[in-house]
Amino acid sequence: MARYLDPKNDLTFKRVFGEHPDLLKSFLNALMPFEPDQYIVELEYLQSEQVPDNPGKKNSIVDVKCIDNYERQFIVEMQMDWDEVFMNRIVFNAGKAYVKQLKRHDAYHLLHPVYTLAILNDNFDHKTSEFYHRFQIINRDNPEEVIHGLEFVLIELVKFLPEKISDRKMAVLWLRFLKEVNEDMSILPSEMQENEDINQAAELCMEGAFTPEELAAYDNYWDIVRTEIARRESARIKGEAIGWEKGRTEGEAIGLEKGLEQAVIEGNRNGFSVEQIKLFTKLSKEKIIEILKKQ
Repeated sequence: MARYLDPKNDLTFKRVFGEHPDLLKSFLNALMPFEPDQYIVELEYLQSEQVPDNPGKKNSIVDVKCIDNYERQFIVEMQMDWDEVFMNRIVFNAGKAYVKQLKRHDAYHLLHPVYTLAILNDNFDHKTSEFYHRFQIINRDNPEEVIHGLEFVLIELVKFLPEKISDRKMAVLWLRFLKEVNEDMSILPSEMQENEDINQAAELCMEGAFTPEELAAYDNYWDIVRTEIARRESARIKGEAIGWEKGRTEGEAIGLEKGLEQAVIEGNRNGFSVEQIKLFTKLSKEKIIEILKKQ
């Protein structure tokens, strides 16, 4: 029986969104926070790579870049797991795309907005159940005042539930396509079959549409993702153990409270978040913040 391949994979994501501009246009119009009069009418692809390859990490990031009829640029990214430099990297890539628009001696008024749409198959914001996050440069005292130029939409795919955006049918269908279609699916749900764009995208993900060499690359991508996730998990566990051991040793000498304070400080110095420090110290978030403020 024929089966579908997962569209989040490097091979399939680029096959669907990197080779079919009409599907990419549908995807962006569905998920970007545009009013109808701002919808993309036409688009063309740009050179994808803007930063040097990083063999250890790059392969878990899939991106497609394009420009539309308004000369707005879009960076569309699929990332399988969260890492601490995620935010820095998407800002860097968007900033570089923004700056590269101007040639020497060009005037600033020629700059056009750059939008990033990042789909993350993981959680990055554990403080909320919301899966759709829109970031702009705003005046904190008056959010109505916006500096235009860079805008970011981050979607936590694992948090997505269809009923959360039931008023936007295409957004629901595209996110369901990314979240639900995989190697265990051989029959596309009827509501996806009935939509021309989703049905076409799914057909592009049929296993039979790929050569043996491409299928080997497909499997290799998952091996890279699993290896990277395992490496990060191992580093996290090791870091927690080091932090806890430092705290325990200090606690034996100067008391448990001082030892835990030292564990918080060491954890912070080693780049752990408040939530991670909370896990291995068992202290409350408020207590951890209080200790860090004393530094």
